[in-house]
Amino acid sequence: MASSKEYLEFILGQLPGPKEISYKPMMGEYIIYYRGKIVGGIYDDRFLVKPVDTAVSMMPEAERELPYEGAKEMLLVDNVDDRDFLRDLLEAMYDELPAPKKKR
Repeated sequence: MASSKEYLEFILGQLPGPKEISYKPMMGEYIIYYRGKIVGGIYDDRFLVKPVDTAVSMMPEAERELPYEGAKEMLLVDNVDDRDFLRDLLEAMYDELPAPKKKR
């Protein structure tokens, strides 16, 4: 099942300012970027983030889910109504996220 544009718009509205957040559609789902780094994505109308140490410590009870078959597990963000938490989560994760790959 592909994610809905409505859910994408809801999540984007909950995240920090538009200058810091971007997304890329990918086969019916959406990759979410924070200041140019991939933080996670929207898969089957679920907001999943990379399981970096900071995210795990901020969401110790978060379920680990597969965004799609054959992918690595990610953390389910179930507190999507709390804008302050989401801002703090992405900010805390930023330094642990890999730098974007350089294009050739």
